[in-house]
Amino acid sequence: MIKSAYNPFYRLLTSSRLFWQAAGFVFLFVMSAASVLAQSNPDGVPANAEAKRFGGGWECLVGFREQEDACVAVTVPENAFSTNKTYGQGWQCHRGFVEKNQACVAITVPSNAFLVERGDRWQCARGYRKQDEACTQIEVPENAYLTESSRGQGWDCFKTYRAVDNRCVEIDVPENGYFDDSAFPNRWSCLHGFKAIGDRCELVPVPKHGYLAGSSFGKGWKCDRGYVMDGDLCTEIKLPENAHLSSSGNSWSCNPQYRRNSGRCQLDS
Repeated sequence: MIKSAYNPFYRLLTSSRLFWQAAGFVFLFVMSAASVLAQSNPDGVPANAEAKRFGGGWECLVGFREQEDACVAVTVPENAFSTNKTYGQGWQCHRGFVEKNQACVAITVPSNAFLVERGDRWQCARGYRKQDEACTQIEVPENAYLTESSRGQGWDCFKTYRAVDNRCVEIDVPENGYFDDSAFPNRWSCLHGFKAIGDRCELVPVPKHGYLAGSSFGKGWKCDRGYVMDGDLCTEIKLPENAHLSSSGNSWSCNPQYRRNSGRCQLDS
């Protein structure tokens, strides 16, 4: 055969060989890709999923969720955005919207209110409190101020006043007394040497051999060491033989090897 570029039969034969060679390369490439794909997608792994890196099984790709052994695309509702996470529902409402029945519904913010940091609810402004779905103004009485919390009454009285029936009444500190914010409920205490009796501060009567105890409870006084309280008096303690004053000094105990019996100390047999 004459191998000439001008021979039509030779040109046809050369073109056919090139065609079949190219087709063969394409076939080998497709088979090789199919083999690699089969290895990277084990049996049982559905579309839009991948085998777990650790352990067995598979998991859906980002943007898809498992449903009946398949991976379906996540549908992001209006006023929401994709979280690009493989867990949860895959989307979240924009700030100012709240999820309801798989949709994002706008939050209605009433007057004198604002959205909280997360944007999923509202809160009344300072000086207002929530009542149903509105914010009502807190009425602050005279001689009072707004507190930082809208709970409770939302206000508190000035230091020398106390709340009585939604009013702030001035605290009447009696003679020989002083304002004491920690004293409940009067918020006043008596000076040292005086005791609260009703709404007055009366002088504590300290008997002979006694001293002020510095407490508003009880009699307000105690007996010196060696004396015992006897009504409104301090009576001297008469120590029996083989006895000694206790550590408090207002009672006595028997010495070791002795035991108390009818006001005396008897040798323990």
